[in-house]
Amino acid sequence: MKHPSSQQFFAYWDEKRADARAPDRSEIEPEAVRDLLPDIFVLSSDSAARFPFRVAGTRLCALLGRDLKDESFPELFDRNGRREIRDIITVVTEEMLAAVAGITATSESGTSAHLELLLLPFSHRAHAPLSLTGLLAPFENGHSRLRDFTLSSWRYLGHPQPERLVPRALRKLKIARGLMVYEGLR
Repeated sequence: MKHPSSQQFFAYWDEKRADARAPDRSEIEPEAVRDLLPDIFVLSSDSAARFPFRVAGTRLCALLGRDLKDESFPELFDRNGRREIRDIITVVTEEMLAAVAGITATSESGTSAHLELLLLPFSHRAHAPLSLTGLLAPFENGHSRLRDFTLSSWRYLGHPQPERLVPRALRKLKIARGLMVYEGLR
């Protein structure tokens, strides 16, 4: 991570998760990251709905020139990068691994803008939709109406206990309590 905002948000998220794979979303308190809120967003990890924004910070909305609520996050990327960013989001939420990426975008004036993307999972809760949080911060100021995001680099931030990676279905069974009904095939 190169951007100071990414470093600060990751440190806060890491502190909140303690020994867990990821913190519960209720543990992230906006007051504690007040200075970072303009760059923070929350995505629904719903591939059918194209990973929409639930919340997006004011600076992020200003960089893109519009309110991002309910817009598809992968649609910000150029055609070639959409599948790759969808795959990264899926790994972040299902495997509960953090990811950091370098992004290049084009501003309305035609100049290139360089940004850093941080994606952080929330812990899974039974019967709750999957979501993740993140931060998108520009390295330079003065850009507006960014478009055509491209991934220039990305990596997952490892976890000290890789043996805990199990399929999402098994994790859900482990935390489920009481009677569970499974829909059958006909």
